[in-house]
Amino acid sequence: MRASGSATQRADMCDGCRSLPVGHPGFVSVDKETGIRFVSHQQPRQPQLFSIVRQACVRSLSCEVCPGREGPIFFGDEQHGFVFSHTFFIKDSLARGFQRWYSIVMVTMDRIYLINSWPFLLTHLRGTISSLQQTALKVFDSEQCVCPQRAVRMNSAFSPGVFPHQRGGNAARSLTSLTQHPALWASLHSSFSWLLKACGSRLTEKLLEGAPTEDTLVLIERQTEQEEELIGWDGAEGGVSPPLRGESESEGGRDFLSDGVKGEEPQGLVFQSLRHLRQVLGASEFRMLAWHVLMGNQVIWRGPDPQLIQSAFTVLKALLPVGCVRAIPCSRQYEEAYRCNFLGLSPDVSVPPHVSNSEFSVLVDVLRTERSAPGDDDILSASHFSISSASTQPTDRGPTLLNKLELALCNENLSVDVVSHCLLCLKEEWMNKVKVLFKFSKVDGRAKEETQKVLALLGAAEDDNVRLLKFWMTGLSKTYKSHLMSAVRQPH
Repeated sequence: MRASGSATQRADMCDGCRSLPVGHPGFVSVDKETGIRFVSHQQPRQPQLFSIVRQACVRSLSCEVCPGREGPIFFGDEQHGFVFSHTFFIKDSLARGFQRWYSIVMVTMDRIYLINSWPFLLTHLRGTISSLQQTALKVFDSEQCVCPQRAVRMNSAFSPGVFPHQRGGNAARSLTSLTQHPALWASLHSSFSWLLKACGSRLTEKLLEGAPTEDTLVLIERQTEQEEELIGWDGAEGGVSPPLRGESESEGGRDFLSDGVKGEEPQGLVFQSLRHLRQVLGASEFRMLAWHVLMGNQVIWRGPDPQLIQSAFTVLKALLPVGCVRAIPCSRQYEEAYRCNFLGLSPDVSVPPHVSNSEFSVLVDVLRTERSAPGDDDILSASHFSISSASTQPTDRGPTLLNKLELALCNENLSVDVVSHCLLCLKEEWMNKVKVLFKFSKVDGRAKEETQKVLALLGAAEDDNVRLLKFWMTGLSKTYKSHLMSAVRQPH
């Protein structure tokens, strides 16, 4: 779209700069749910808004460019607004180079909103642009069949006296003329009105009671990284898509965005809660498995049912902060521990000897019982669980968090929701201890003896508690770490 001159609805405006006929009142759509009005005019009626939009239009078609000249661009500042612009070419048999350059521009003062809306806007604007280009291409081909302009121009004599007259007689054509779509602007008004409404409906604001938790900060950071990566690939030359990852990685990527406690029901939960998992596995087996999870060891589930494995991971991940979870729920090959601490394997995948003999991993084999039928609906009754680990460390002493959690799980008077809240409080308590340890040992650089005194003061001097704190330290958000480091660098 182009911003016209400062005069409103000038009668001498050329066809290429005009979207609506002289005297046309414009288009108005009303959202009955919210009462919001979506208005389309030749140009903004407010002088300040007109200046902002005009500057965005000029910059999008001049100094702001992207590889290939066609594609999305983001620019702007707090004073003049932030702009999402998508430039593209439209075929025109009478234009220089047989094409004209257009740009769809969206302006807002909210930078975060525009960045978060980038993937959604890009997807739908590309559909609109593709439709315009295809329609204009059909008109271009039909005009070329009637009168091939390339041959006419090659046979024409270009002289200093003739060229200005030829150029002056070839005024810019309107977009309606280029597409032969008489209701083009009404159609674009409807499309853009829906786009603005849908874009605003996608994002919701959450009221946080107090400071955000570490889990919230980690989720925000991961979502931001994904969006920036997506923007980087979408803005690349040629529209190259990001490299396709394996099935296991993509599922793991979707998996870490969830909170790991509620709302994860990929195909229906087999294990309903930690208490349910404890009842199925048995108290001693569950404690050993939970101990390995809390210590940061790799937990491997191998079996024929991905749904059961995914359900087990959903329940077990609630034991950890979000930043400590790296899950690949379904893989056809073994993945090293540095890539994931939750790994689901199909039955035919073998675990390397260095892993099965390591004390830093635990393997859960899900076996079908002989009496089970292939179509048995009750997966748990038809399954047998074999848990093995090379670890020789006793798991019945600690950590303290696990001891308190088991007391809550054993208490049948406590509902599942109450146990979940108890676990949440325990995680927050130990996450605060993690922050103290990180500040004391990593930021301040205190000696080992002083660190041991602090651990004793926190009630976490036992080996299992220390291992838990050190593992959970890896799950601290980048925001928190950078905040502490910047505070240390500031002069007092």
